[in-house]
Amino acid sequence: MRAEPRLTVLGVRHHGPGSARAVRAELERLSPDIVLIEGPPEADALVSLAADPEMEPPVALLAHVPGDPTKAAFWPFATFSPEWQALQYAAHAAIPARFCDLPATNSLAIRPQHDTPGDTPEDPRDSPEPASDGGGPAEALVPASGGGGLSEAIVSVSGGGGSAEAVVPASGGGGSGEAAVPASGSGSGGSGEAADPAFDGGGPGELAAPLLDRGSPGATSPDRPVERDSEEASREADGSGFRVDPIGALAAAAGYDDPERWWEDAVEHRGDTPFEVIAEAMAAVREGYTPDEYEARREAYMRRTIRAAVKEGFTNIVVVCGAWHVPALTQATTAVADDRVLRGLPKVKAEMTWVPWTHGRLASWSGYGAGITSPGWYHHLFDNPVQPIERWLTKAARVLREEGLPVSSAHVIESVRLANSLAVLRGRPLAGLAEVTEAARAVLCEGDELPVELIQRQLVVGESLGHVPDATPMVPLQRHLREEQRRLRLKPEALARDYDLDLRKPLDLDRSKLLHRLRVLGVPWGTLRETRGKGTFKESWTLEWHPEYDITLIEAAACGITVPSAATTKIREVAAGPAHSPTPGSPAAEAQGVALADLTGLVEQCLLADLPDALPHVLKAIGDRAALDHDVRHLMAALPALVRAQRYGDVRGTPADGLGSIVTSLLARSCAGLSPAVSGLDDDTAREMVVQIDAVTSAVTLLDDPATTNATSPGGATSPGGATSPGGATSPGGATSSGDAISSGGATSSGGAISSGNMSSDVASRSVDSSAAYAVTSPRGRWLAALRGVADRADVPGVIEGRIVRILFDAEVIDDADDRMSRAMSLGHPPVRVAVWIEGFLSGGGLMLVHDARLLAMVDGWLSGLQGEAFIDVLPLLRRTFGAFAPPERRAIGSRVASGATAPVEITYDESQAAGAVKTVLAILGRA
Repeated sequence: MRAEPRLTVLGVRHHGPGSARAVRAELERLSPDIVLIEGPPEADALVSLAADPEMEPPVALLAHVPGDPTKAAFWPFATFSPEWQALQYAAHAAIPARFCDLPATNSLAIRPQHDTPGDTPEDPRDSPEPASDGGGPAEALVPASGGGGLSEAIVSVSGGGGSAEAVVPASGGGGSGEAAVPASGSGSGGSGEAADPAFDGGGPGELAAPLLDRGSPGATSPDRPVERDSEEASREADGSGFRVDPIGALAAAAGYDDPERWWEDAVEHRGDTPFEVIAEAMAAVREGYTPDEYEARREAYMRRTIRAAVKEGFTNIVVVCGAWHVPALTQATTAVADDRVLRGLPKVKAEMTWVPWTHGRLASWSGYGAGITSPGWYHHLFDNPVQPIERWLTKAARVLREEGLPVSSAHVIESVRLANSLAVLRGRPLAGLAEVTEAARAVLCEGDELPVELIQRQLVVGESLGHVPDATPMVPLQRHLREEQRRLRLKPEALARDYDLDLRKPLDLDRSKLLHRLRVLGVPWGTLRETRGKGTFKESWTLEWHPEYDITLIEAAACGITVPSAATTKIREVAAGPAHSPTPGSPAAEAQGVALADLTGLVEQCLLADLPDALPHVLKAIGDRAALDHDVRHLMAALPALVRAQRYGDVRGTPADGLGSIVTSLLARSCAGLSPAVSGLDDDTAREMVVQIDAVTSAVTLLDDPATTNATSPGGATSPGGATSPGGATSPGGATSSGDAISSGGATSSGGAISSGNMSSDVASRSVDSSAAYAVTSPRGRWLAALRGVADRADVPGVIEGRIVRILFDAEVIDDADDRMSRAMSLGHPPVRVAVWIEGFLSGGGLMLVHDARLLAMVDGWLSGLQGEAFIDVLPLLRRTFGAFAPPERRAIGSRVASGATAPVEITYDESQAAGAVKTVLAILGRA
């Protein structure tokens, strides 16, 4: 005769170290023949991986809908999660472990309406409730299926050895009495059968046994958004009558104003977890509570899973779930009632796998509703049941020492004494996080808050990144990335780590390509930092891995099975853009949906990521788009990226065939259309045009650079004048190049050229005499010639005219900048126009006023002659202009004005003494 089934429900807190130890001890005492764990049943096939030696928590179950990244959810597990300890026990005892919550195929299909695509998929089930669903097992009778028969099974409320039993009669009915559960007994067998017609009925049969929790154990639920505001929470509350924080209510009843502190004192710091007491407390808190539709479905499905386990013949069943649902699971209900609740469930196709997780994502501030405030602290409590306070403060001292702070063993001893004394004064069984933090602040940190924040970041929260074994189901793209990470020795880590790459080294070059390819795929594992030095062969990255990148990789798997192939496909898709043309497939249709500047940015990405197969498609799209775009501003915005792309192709050895002809065409059209493009612009548009003129000026300087026009080795030899960094172009005024002149004072202007009001005669004559020929043969010369034509017009906005005059003066195309400034500042022009002219002229930097006394005298005289109202009108413009100068420049200008040295001073230069310096500088610029 078969023994009567016995069901034990252990109500726990998600991610509680005390609950985790208690669950493990209780399982060893009960020796069940099956363990049911709250979580999606699709993960049953992945349970065996939890026992893999390479599986290192924190990890998470990821469920996602292929093709729809907005429908995804994580179920996180840490070492100190009771559910994880249940999985480990089942693996050690060689007994089945199954998940019993609502299948992900259903929960992802019935996400709340307020869950938007912008929500991250880490959607906690327990948003309205606290993470601490502490609770306990309940006992009742589970009738066996049968037409009206009364078979009894014992469901116990287990708590430290004691139990209470109750007999609940079955409500017979004459049907088969079988719950519509797959033969596997797993609930859905991972296929999401909850939506099948089989769930519509079964004969009467009943289950007076239970088990449910308001949030999947240790898991974030796919159906609750990460961020929920109070209005949303109140709307849900209206649906079920009220919404309570059970831990908060119990803490208030016990006289605590902090629910976390009460839970730690009552549960986590005890030697055992009083499951039966917590179950009674939850029953009192839930009295009169009506679950909402989603919660009712979860409860019904979990009861159905229990019936399936009983039907399979298991006689000692243990369920691990959050404590909030224990009262709902102890009451009697029938299979027919549960089938009615589950009838008509929507479903979607969902896939499940394990992914690495971080302690930071377990924290409640991350938006995880079942989160905790201090995952690092809880991990420490679980790993160090003996002397946890002493070991914690020792770790804190080690962290401070690593940062160069003097902390001795005497500091540690005194901080331990203080923490224990505070716990005694406050009536706590063990010093908690508040006590050890106060002790560390007072003794180890000597009252300084910055070291306390360091301890908080590295220890209290911690940033441990888990690891999943190679046997874990992965899409080919994920597996290829893992192989590349091993080959390139780039380990994913939760803490940010800096890397300085030398692109002349094959290993670093391959690392750079991988990081750029991942950025193309929308996985910004690496973030570019400002590079020290000016070499184009250097890149600086900050690497920090986030769990949600796995979702992006899964979605990108449709583009290719390797990182390069997927990135190539992604670039081609973006370059094609949405087709709005009546004739799809035509060049116009392919290029119409993407801005020209964005397309040129794709060229840079192709070269940086070494995607030669994608480059021809992008260049074709640029040609098609540029042929249809008649806005000169769009052409000018596209040009700098293409020029930088030529430089990158040179340094990295990436072929960029066809790029030069496009650059030449865009530059020619920009030069031809510049004059009409600067007419009739308002102030804001004129300032935007100045930015574009600066960018093109810097770009054409690179075109004249030997490092761009003459191929260099892949190692990345820089130009004689110094290469720009991979991040972009030179200063707004135009980089120093072979056409720049040397000031007699030896100072470099911020505009990018070395200049002064008085040039050496040979250099000046060379500049003037060769300007015509230079304009014909040089891209930079053609651009400067176009600017020269605009500078002589009277209808150009003042800020543009001033900026062009400055660029031409820095490039030595003109030598009458002082006369032009004098005309612009004449009484015939309104003060506001004069102010914006000065703004444009000085936007490259203020050193010119320091080194050119005549220009400074003109500005000073103009300002001194303004009337009161006119001065007030131009003051905001002048403050913006001079406020952009570096502090040393402002101080130098102020000193010159204060000393009265604003009048032009005639300077006599000794050419013979300057000859050596001139020759050296010309050699540096490549003009020797």
